[in-house]
Amino acid sequence: MGRGVKVAVIGGVFAVMVGGAGYGAYNVVSALDGGGSGAAGASVKSGPPSADEVEETAGKFFAAWEKGDATTAASHTNNASVATTLLTAYGEAAHISGVEITPSAAAGASVPFTVKAKVSYEGTTKPLTYESTLKVVRGETSGRALVDWQPSVVHPALKDGDTLVTEESATPQIEAVGRGGEVLTKEKYPSLGPVLDTLRERYGAEAGGTPGVELVVRHTAQEAPDSPLLTLSKGEPGKLRTTLSAGVQAAAEKAVKRYGESSVVAVRPSTGEVLAVANNRADGFNAAFQGRVAPGSTMKIITAAMLIDNGVTSMNGPAPCPSTATWQSQTFKNLTGLEPNEGATLANTFMRSCNTGFIKLVDEDPLSDSSLTQEAQERFGLGGDNWQTGIVSFDGRVPASGGPDRAANAIGQGEVQMNPLNMASVTATAVTGEFRQPYLVPRDLDDREFATAKGLPQNTAAQLKQMMRLTATQGTGRPAMAGLGGDIGAKTGSAEVDGQTTSNSWFTGFRNDVAAAAMTEEGGHGGDAAGPIVADVLRAGG
Repeated sequence: MGRGVKVAVIGGVFAVMVGGAGYGAYNVVSALDGGGSGAAGASVKSGPPSADEVEETAGKFFAAWEKGDATTAASHTNNASVATTLLTAYGEAAHISGVEITPSAAAGASVPFTVKAKVSYEGTTKPLTYESTLKVVRGETSGRALVDWQPSVVHPALKDGDTLVTEESATPQIEAVGRGGEVLTKEKYPSLGPVLDTLRERYGAEAGGTPGVELVVRHTAQEAPDSPLLTLSKGEPGKLRTTLSAGVQAAAEKAVKRYGESSVVAVRPSTGEVLAVANNRADGFNAAFQGRVAPGSTMKIITAAMLIDNGVTSMNGPAPCPSTATWQSQTFKNLTGLEPNEGATLANTFMRSCNTGFIKLVDEDPLSDSSLTQEAQERFGLGGDNWQTGIVSFDGRVPASGGPDRAANAIGQGEVQMNPLNMASVTATAVTGEFRQPYLVPRDLDDREFATAKGLPQNTAAQLKQMMRLTATQGTGRPAMAGLGGDIGAKTGSAEVDGQTTSNSWFTGFRNDVAAAAMTEEGGHGGDAAGPIVADVLRAGG
């Protein structure tokens, strides 16, 4: 193949030619698994590849990649048919050439390497540099040492089903600005990357810009916008106003870095404006807006509202907290170390997060299997699948449940599903008595319909707010909220998840006119991980 031949990657691997560069020529014995088992009668090798095999296989793969020889490069992988297609298509779609690969010392079967190349499109060329890693494995049938085919070998941003494409952008770039006029970029606020990509896809045309040319990751297997990797020409970005606060967002970004697999959202209760959204997750998923997991005892805000609204009890009314409570043959317990209190009020049971106190009240008249669902939907605006935040969001799920799940739902287990956006909104509704659907971009940008709910009676809201104040100053939320001034309140939660040895940590709270909620997978008790995250965000925004 001559110098300058184009090649490409779709979904995961690319090859580009550099005549005479790299590892030189060699013959290919076979291209299945990537090939046969060698000479007739030869024994098939087994066990992990040796250091020499790792070096030789990686070298041959790199050499073919540099030359743009898709068939040969693919023959050195354990998925030759897929690799051939992807490697051949790369040049036509991604317009990458001049590939030079510099491997580092192998770590066992893994070989880290650096790629330097250039991307050229309609007379414009930009350099491209990145690092990746491949792993050499033993072919299951051939016994050959082969590159374990993964899209991330080609670029670490690639996942199964992704492609690399260089072309004029489908939508113009946006210059997202915060509520104070600050420019919000993924370089400064890394976890905003997926949010900004989605805002661009939805509102790029409305923002008034003109498209440029970019190398992007195109996600063909998921419903997700393109992820830009390199801009060849910027076009003219359109300015998009958001509700985000640069200061609160910066605090949220820093806070979630304290604990892996964490997410947080902050909203302004008086308006519904989203002030911050941040995630620290290995998978890049916006769990803060799209997560669907049990919220643990933070759900008791809604359950307490249900009890008050239906006349079952009140903040100063009875809510005994025994050591165990049985509901339809299932026994529920409290967290280890919580002292029972048969004379407890609802406020005491709430601030100490007593499970049994809530379980014992969910069968009182006039409550039914659908009472919690009605409270969540009609008062807190949850579960209608109709929030129009500006990006994709999950609006919570509180199904009408019978049997043991009716009791489990009341303490945020069972079939209830929430995310930090939902619980920040729940707290905002409890603080003001009004449900104001959270949103990231102004409604007048596209005249979308916001979700509505009738909110809480002011007497109920006043009791919820006071119980949250007690939780923050005297109850389970006190350690995390210590040192915060102003009007503060909180609710902790721990959610047990099948297959996990440690519970998910949940925490929601308010300070003045800011409400926030956070979740940390396998973070333990609510105050252990999620609590400090929320406190840091409230400290910045309240």
